[in-house]
Amino acid sequence: MDPLLLLLIGVVVVIAAIVWLRLHAFVALFSAACLVAALTPRANIERAVLAQGLPQAQATARAEESLGVKLAAKFGQTCGSLGLLVAMASIIGAGLLRSGGADRIVRSMLRQFGEHRAPLVFAASGLLLGIPVFFDTVFLLLIPLARATGRRTRRNYLLYVLAIVVGGTMTHSLVPPTPGPLYVATALQVDMGLMIIGGLIVSTFCASCGLGYAWWANRRWPLELRELAGDVPPATTGAGETETPAMVGDNLPPLWLALLPIALPVVLISGATIMDVAALPAAFRPVVATLGHANVALALGAAIALITVATRKSPTADVRTTIQSALLDAGVIILITGAGGVFGGVLQETGVGERVQGLAHAYRIGVLPLAFLVTALMRTAQGSATVAMVTAVGIVGAFASPATLGFHPVYLALVIGCGSKLIPWMNDSGFWVMSKMSGMTERETLRTVTVMVSMMGVVGFLVIMFAAAFFPLV
Repeated sequence: MDPLLLLLIGVVVVIAAIVWLRLHAFVALFSAACLVAALTPRANIERAVLAQGLPQAQATARAEESLGVKLAAKFGQTCGSLGLLVAMASIIGAGLLRSGGADRIVRSMLRQFGEHRAPLVFAASGLLLGIPVFFDTVFLLLIPLARATGRRTRRNYLLYVLAIVVGGTMTHSLVPPTPGPLYVATALQVDMGLMIIGGLIVSTFCASCGLGYAWWANRRWPLELRELAGDVPPATTGAGETETPAMVGDNLPPLWLALLPIALPVVLISGATIMDVAALPAAFRPVVATLGHANVALALGAAIALITVATRKSPTADVRTTIQSALLDAGVIILITGAGGVFGGVLQETGVGERVQGLAHAYRIGVLPLAFLVTALMRTAQGSATVAMVTAVGIVGAFASPATLGFHPVYLALVIGCGSKLIPWMNDSGFWVMSKMSGMTERETLRTVTVMVSMMGVVGFLVIMFAAAFFPLV
């Protein structure tokens, strides 16, 4: 059976299950994986394994694996490489929220730079908090602060809302340990530190472009602050200013402690990569390698986040409930990425990678544009950026080696992340979070958020194409 037909069957099952049947992403991905694995002929599997340079005996053994063994092995491989990372990242995010650390970061930045620079503060806060915290949570955390700032200034409310989106949306798809880029980097065997550095650089370019559009949209379609059902009247400070309830109270951790759970893992992971490139003396390598490993670095960050929670005197600052809520969220993400790993694995065994590569050469389509378009189509069709990234890497990951690509696979990973930004609309849960919590109508959200985020994804793609051409890193 033609690998492209098997790919089409799998993609149709995923989209139909999520969009039409409203099934959970785990069920959709796992069902598609089962069907594709069952339909893939043995000859396809053998050819795909041999194309990876493995011996005939291993190809024959893979082709003879039963369906149950195949699914369990691929699920275990994915969870084994990602499970601990996702759990630790989730604990860091929950700890920042429950300890007030995230609130402290934003409040400190607003006080330092002033309300006239509030858009930059919201964008920078979203960029920073989007590394360990899921985008929807980042938006829900910051939108009360944007509404409070809008009440005080009585202008630029749309700019504040879009600035939050500008910061959080790109790191959500480009910077580990967020599940999407974490999975893609692992699948393409990209060094985690390099992925973090590259993701932050591309995110900065995209955020700069997004802020430019946000300024223009704010002048073109000024948005009034609309009261929402359930709004709590703002509190009044001694200076006569108003603050949201989340901002009231002094029982917040100091700024250095609030930043430490985010900064320490990033520094350790990125530092290990930089020092490796800089030819660190051999005596230091074991320590750097140990502390700079993603599992260890994130575990240290999670420990600091929990210590911060334990030292707060607040009803929400409870270590036990923080861990429970974090692991509940992490469990869902691990299941989705595990099912995505199974789906991507069985797709690669169909030989679709070699088939797509042949078509790309025949029609002179580069790997990066192809990966970008595949991811964008999946995101637009079914709404989830993470599912789009997982599916895309399963399709194009088979030929993601420096020798085949002509540049470092980190560029392919980043392009997949940028492709997942196109096009957020009504089938995306984040679309409704942004629309309803900001008070915008669907039309207003489409012409502002959807256009801006899609434009940021295209800008990121162009930046990566330029970098891959002039700085291939091979």
